[in-house]
Amino acid sequence: MKILAINPGSTTTKISLYENEKCIFVKNIEHSSEYLSKFDKIIEQKNFRIEEVKKAIKENEISIDEIDVFVGRGGLVRPIASGTYKINDALIKDLEDGYMGEHASNLGGLIAYELGSINNKNNYIVDPVVVDELDDVARITGLKGIERKSIFHALNQKAVAKRYAKEVNKQYNELTLIVAHMGGGISVGLHKNGRVIETNNALGGDGPFSPERAGVLPMFEFLKYAKNMPIDEINKSIKGAGGLVDYFKTSDVREVEKLKLKGNKESDIVLEAMAYSIAKEIGAFATVASGKVEQIILTGGVAYSEYITSYIEEKVGYICGVTRYPGEDEMEALTLGALRVELGEETVKEYIVK
Repeated sequence: MKILAINPGSTTTKISLYENEKCIFVKNIEHSSEYLSKFDKIIEQKNFRIEEVKKAIKENEISIDEIDVFVGRGGLVRPIASGTYKINDALIKDLEDGYMGEHASNLGGLIAYELGSINNKNNYIVDPVVVDELDDVARITGLKGIERKSIFHALNQKAVAKRYAKEVNKQYNELTLIVAHMGGGISVGLHKNGRVIETNNALGGDGPFSPERAGVLPMFEFLKYAKNMPIDEINKSIKGAGGLVDYFKTSDVREVEKLKLKGNKESDIVLEAMAYSIAKEIGAFATVASGKVEQIILTGGVAYSEYITSYIEEKVGYICGVTRYPGEDEMEALTLGALRVELGEETVKEYIVK
């Protein structure tokens, strides 16, 4: 069974072709920021990206007719339970409308649907960023009518948590784990008995600051800072132009580490502060589990940084052991989510608008 996975990012579209669990090829299709700037909205990039995916498939000497299943990264749709969802009309509408916001991941399901429709093949999304398994108490804030939302790196967090469970010969739903996905945005999740019962909204100004996001801010100071700013500029300062980008005009941790090695004092303290904020979030989530955490997992691109991971391990190692899975397993996670449904090992879920 050949499965094509599609994972759109802000300036890339990553695709992979698997035959069951065997990877045949992975391709990271890069799109220039200059070209993408021609589109007013991300949704308008759909046809362009579809053609780029088709071209990449052809370059790998694969006919689209040979592909049995298409699976895309889920986007900012309505809050849903973890799992694999068949793409239906309701899901397409919410992806197109950007129900919870505009994000490149919204294109994943749309591209999978369009390509699958060519030969009437099955198409799915798996564990979108809006997977919501929060405990009710975790939603409450200090203002009635404003609730905390679950928006995090669900796909990779779930994938590495299940990978760890398999490696220690246990079931994912038997474990209590804290997973920190550290990429352009950073999300920390408390996984308890198969549910992520606490996490920070990595897209909405919550949690640690990151290479591209400002994280939680002192409220009064930010209100003064943003007093005369247009809403689009405020959003950009929180996500996209915040974090390391605001300090150093780059989201590449490696570049900031080079500055640190050259004796740049600002890079030294800011990198430490980012690692400090991640460790602090992990520690806070450990209290939710009454300290009974079996393992802490560090993943995402930033987990390649020896400095940051070692710093975090030193701070949180008293809680339990720490495992590193640098990078992300998103392409494999998408593929396996679709494969489990196709093989009847898992029931496909239906996206329903109530």
